[in-house]
Amino acid sequence: MPKVNLNELKARIEAADVYALAKRTPCQLAPKLSAEHGRNIWLKREDLQDVFSFKIRGAANRIAGLSDAEKAKGVCAASAGNHAQGMAAAAAYYKTNAVIFMPVTTPLIKVEAVQARGAETRLVGDNYDAACDAAIDYANDSGAVFIHPFDELDVIAGQGTVGKEILEQMPRMPEAIYVCVGGGGLVSGIGAWVKAVSPETKIIAVEPEGAATLKTSLAAGKPTPLNKVDGFADGVAVKLIGTNTLEISKSVVDECITVSNDEICAAVKDVFEATRTVVEPAGAVGLAGLIKQARMGLAPKGDCAVTISGANVNFDRIGHIVERAELGAGEEMLFAATIPEKPGAFLNFIKALGNRPVTEFNYRYAETKNAHVLVGIKIKSLDEREDVITAMAAHGISVADLSEDRLAKRHLRHMVGGRASKDIDEVIYRFEFPERPGALTEFLINLDARWNISLFHYRNHGHSMGHVLCGFQIPKNDRRDLEASLAKTGYPMSAETENVAYEYFLKA
Repeated sequence: MPKVNLNELKARIEAADVYALAKRTPCQLAPKLSAEHGRNIWLKREDLQDVFSFKIRGAANRIAGLSDAEKAKGVCAASAGNHAQGMAAAAAYYKTNAVIFMPVTTPLIKVEAVQARGAETRLVGDNYDAACDAAIDYANDSGAVFIHPFDELDVIAGQGTVGKEILEQMPRMPEAIYVCVGGGGLVSGIGAWVKAVSPETKIIAVEPEGAATLKTSLAAGKPTPLNKVDGFADGVAVKLIGTNTLEISKSVVDECITVSNDEICAAVKDVFEATRTVVEPAGAVGLAGLIKQARMGLAPKGDCAVTISGANVNFDRIGHIVERAELGAGEEMLFAATIPEKPGAFLNFIKALGNRPVTEFNYRYAETKNAHVLVGIKIKSLDEREDVITAMAAHGISVADLSEDRLAKRHLRHMVGGRASKDIDEVIYRFEFPERPGALTEFLINLDARWNISLFHYRNHGHSMGHVLCGFQIPKNDRRDLEASLAKTGYPMSAETENVAYEYFLKA
């Protein structure tokens, strides 16, 4: 594919026809965040669009440019939600039929929102790629115009109006703009405009650690698919960056950084405290990147803008986001403590905790010499974790910091009960599977009945991937045969038998 002409793309952005549907959203100074992080932080509020996402811009611009003959044939697209809603709204406005293909794992709130705007929805496959293949087949068979969510120049130009507005609205040219990245349409459009008008302004792309498609492809020099995509921030959970968006990003992106899911949850909380709006995880990715760099002393000192890109969050995810936010902000510590199983040990432990607020406390008597307790406490900074460990050691209490331990955060803190049998070996695995109707049942059916299940934990977090912790007894020490059998389920799995949290609380 020929290299994209950035001057031509700037002209497309200037001529983009988006405002029949899109709002000129405000770019608001966030005083509390600015004071906390020592620089002016401006929030570009794309969550305030009627479809709660910037995606309305690209869809509106693309459909506005269709001929009457093309509109008569209708449009189609594949999307996990936000592009779908933009397409549905734009199609209704321009009086053309829209058929949207969505993964079966798409949150119901997004499916219903698309249907409410008059578009037909078809749920196909477990991920975007399967839905996209179905949409392209439909376009080929029906003659409908397939509109890509991020890799068409008119879509990119529509998203680029966000960058144009930022520069028009801010009192000074920003030193940096932090932009969330999925397929790259938003960062490409913003970057193309900003680098033409204010070349000194840095464009910093931010991706989830588990969906770093731009970073991976930049390193490879070409679009490179990810082997696995973490769907937590589903709005930016893309397996493969666009060909156009990658080429543009090579010219306009100054830096590409990644953030953890916990850091994203912390940024969702920060957005809420600044705006009283609950954004979806993808909507807070850019802010998570800015805060991460500010804490590391790497963010520019002057004005920094950040895209708040979407607020299509389904209600049952909010609890999980809240639960992980304080860990992500460095405001909670989760740890295991070993104390003697004797009278007075708890009092000694409480004295070691001091006045730190406790967020949770989990303990079960196991008739052993030592007791293990799982504790969550509020802290003021990441540095305080070491202070806690030192204070505990002074009271003769051994501590293992589990704040970054996935098994502990996702499963252990929600589990109660005893330990494995001392007489039979046990092994533990984590599994992931698409969170769709019947998936958990299918998972259980696919497990080989030769091995007794000794532990099972599943909890619905409201996003596209389900997570299970499962233990198996292997009396014949036939671990290799077990793993060969488990591999046949087709679900990604990770061995956790050596995990320190398992050693403390679940192992015989």
